[in-house]
Amino acid sequence: MAVSWDGAVRRLLDLVVAATVLIVSSPVLLVAAVAVRFGSRGPILYGAPRSGREGREFRMWKFRTMVADAAVVGGPITAPGDPRITRVGAILRKTKIDEIPQFANVITGNMALVGPRPEDPGIVNRYTPRQRETLRVRPGVTSPGSLFYEREQVATIPAGADAEEYYLEHLLGPKLDVELEYLERRTVGSDLRVLADTVGHVLGALLGRPRP
Repeated sequence: MAVSWDGAVRRLLDLVVAATVLIVSSPVLLVAAVAVRFGSRGPILYGAPRSGREGREFRMWKFRTMVADAAVVGGPITAPGDPRITRVGAILRKTKIDEIPQFANVITGNMALVGPRPEDPGIVNRYTPRQRETLRVRPGVTSPGSLFYEREQVATIPAGADAEEYYLEHLLGPKLDVELEYLERRTVGSDLRVLADTVGHVLGALLGRPRP
């Protein structure tokens, strides 16, 4: 299959940025690994089952931020204040350090820097035919849809609500609409803008700035 110039540049950018992030952040990753290991029972990393390009399943790697049996006592969607989140996990989530292992997924080719965020296969099974169009490309570490979700999640999930059902009924559809709209006009330049927006969003959250 022929690879477009746009696709080749995007893949090269993926590899360079992912490798750089993993190398530069290695001291932070070591500290995080030790904190997770001694903070609670269970493995250091968690391989979340996800549906990737063309629906192929893969393991998306993250630092474990929840109790070891989290999948048994709850669903794949978490809301702020979820009791399954450990103390160390709460810090890793706030700083987004738990997401850094996903850059290894970028290097192996399961993910890209920018693309629709991968979902649990059980959620993907409920996609409409139009929503399945998001599976035409590699899922990403970040995307316009994930930024939308990050900004809307805290403000909209009511306390005590079933996080998974609320996500499916109220957030998934609008989130995927954002992803589909982006894919229609996507370029390498627009990917770079999403990356810059993501960095700004993370820094804003760390500094306690109000959400736009």
